Amino acid sequence: MDHHQHHHQTSSEPEVAGPHHGGHDKHSGHDPEIFRRLFWWNLILAIPVLVFSPQIQEWFNYTINFAGAEWIAPVVGTIVFLWGGRPFLAGGLTEVRDRQPGMMLLISLAITVAYVSSLASFAGWGELDFWWELAALIVVMLLGHWQEMKAIGQARGALAALAELLPDTAERVTSEGIAEVAINELQVGDVVLVRPGGRVPADGSIVEGRAAFDESMITGESRPVTRKPGARVVAGTVSTDSSVRIRIEAIGDDTAIAGIQRLVTDAQSSKSRAQALADRAAAALFYLAAGAAVTTMAAWWIAGDAPEGVIRTVTVLVIACPHALGLAIPLVTSISTATSAQAGILVKNRLALETMRSVDTVLFDKTGTLTKGNHAVVDNIAVDNWTGPEILAHAAAIETESEHPIARAIVTAASNQGDLPPATSITALTGLGVQGIIDGRSFAVGGPALLNHLSATEPDTITDTLDKWRQQGGSVLYVFCDAAVIGALTLADEIRPESKIAIDALHERGVRVVLITGDAKQVADGVATQLNIDEVFAEVLPQDKDSKVAELQARGLTVAMVGDGVNDAPALARADVGIAIGAGTDVAIESAGVVLASSDPRGVTGIIDLSVASYKKMTQNLIWATGYNLAAIPIAAGAFAFAGISLPPAAAAIAMSASTMIVAANAQLLRRLDLRPEPLPAGTKGHS
Repeated sequence: MDHHQHHHQTSSEPEVAGPHHGGHDKHSGHDPEIFRRLFWWNLILAIPVLVFSPQIQEWFNYTINFAGAEWIAPVVGTIVFLWGGRPFLAGGLTEVRDRQPGMMLLISLAITVAYVSSLASFAGWGELDFWWELAALIVVMLLGHWQEMKAIGQARGALAALAELLPDTAERVTSEGIAEVAINELQVGDVVLVRPGGRVPADGSIVEGRAAFDESMITGESRPVTRKPGARVVAGTVSTDSSVRIRIEAIGDDTAIAGIQRLVTDAQSSKSRAQALADRAAAALFYLAAGAAVTTMAAWWIAGDAPEGVIRTVTVLVIACPHALGLAIPLVTSISTATSAQAGILVKNRLALETMRSVDTVLFDKTGTLTKGNHAVVDNIAVDNWTGPEILAHAAAIETESEHPIARAIVTAASNQGDLPPATSITALTGLGVQGIIDGRSFAVGGPALLNHLSATEPDTITDTLDKWRQQGGSVLYVFCDAAVIGALTLADEIRPESKIAIDALHERGVRVVLITGDAKQVADGVATQLNIDEVFAEVLPQDKDSKVAELQARGLTVAMVGDGVNDAPALARADVGIAIGAGTDVAIESAGVVLASSDPRGVTGIIDLSVASYKKMTQNLIWATGYNLAAIPIAAGAFAFAGISLPPAAAAIAMSASTMIVAANAQLLRRLDLRPEPLPAGTKGHS
């Protein structure tokens, strides 16, 4: 996972993109705690404004008269306007400066109109006294905003959760013993002790011990993975069963977890088509609201009811705030990218996530993506009185000293079935194979060259099987005893057990699957047959991979390319959506729009499901937010006043906040989407 380390070295404090379009969260007010405090203090201040309001006194039939009583509402009302209204006024100024008029500017206009009218009235210019309406409006807006910020805070929680995966302290191993140090004191090269149940404090390699690590927080893979000395481990993962000592190789910004945070942050701040649409709709709504407010004021003024005109104008400005619209897309994006990160799907580019729902062809690179990228024994056959397990055990016994990948694969396969017989006089036959003595008899393992060297022949009883292995692209090794063939093994690049499940799931979604590989056609066809792949590009040179993507696109197909190697980078960039498998390289990840932190190809269906679900939520939110505002403006303007239907400014503020809360709650439903693949049944093996 060290491939995440070098992305865009941005600031070390990951911040989620602000929930509002444009400049809405550039002012300092977007923190639930600020709005909570402002709400309670201004609620207390609003009480005397209401109590001393002549209109309220008239309604409840009481009078309060003493020297200076008439000053209480204007003085306290001014404090509420300047203190409680400050976040809105500051946000409105920011929007004017950024030339992105929106929600904050509408609220600013509403409270300013109410304040200036009331002040003028107090100075003796007109009869437009709205102190209590102004105080109530600001208090309700603060309450709504506080609740919204809480909802947004929950959407941002996944990044915080990632940060919290890191322990506060680490146990550093020194010549004097073990010392507990703060995480920021660790240096590259330090050795730390991680006890059972403890979290790895920084990226590094195991120098002593072996343990099963829970890596689900990074890869989404639920089953613990055994890591031995020399293996890399990642900050935030948990040693589930034993102590290990780890040499630190990356700290702070260079760790995989910081890389993931940067990817999520970049994705949440990247623009998308839906976002551009929402921004245009919000801007249009602002101008519509401003136009409706002016028209409302003029109509009531002409009708001879200026005070009602001011109240209606304020109500229109409040109800038309495109707040829900400003949140409709960013909130869905924040939640979808954060939820997917917890499942090991890292969305680098929101456009890639948006496009994924319309992908009709997925192009998989074979080696390291659908297959494990290393050789494994996939079958064996014996002659005469020998059995398959005996053939494998004897072959492994004389391969134990070799570091060759094929030898390692044979030893691994045999070790899984039991102990190996002791072998002596092991000798490598250069370019031919290996031989040794077991129980006083001479055994050897090798390919066709060794068969010729020993002047042996392939027994007729196994020829058909060996031909079938060769057709599937497997390499065949003979096992000899006293220079006669007693059996054979076939090795091939092992197919990941998840690959068949992933491809079946793509077919269920109506997606065509294409395989691309530099391997020989018969090898590629063998894999394609077993996995039920629709089309194969074999023997493709690395530099030609992207032209194959272009060829598919020229047929009118929308292509997602899944790969992990340096030579996949141009193809990943060319595809409509590039998906880098997490075990891959920096270059591949730079070129991709989505990164699968684990190497599980089933993550591809997770991306499609996420794309479909988030698009649906965005659409629902956009329709609700725009429809709601358009329907509410005429009621706010007093178009139905003749029928006794009208809306006080404070009620408009409640309605506006309710609309935003509905959008936020709808986006939260995305959290229900479970993108983690089902654990594979125990003992599931890949095949070749």
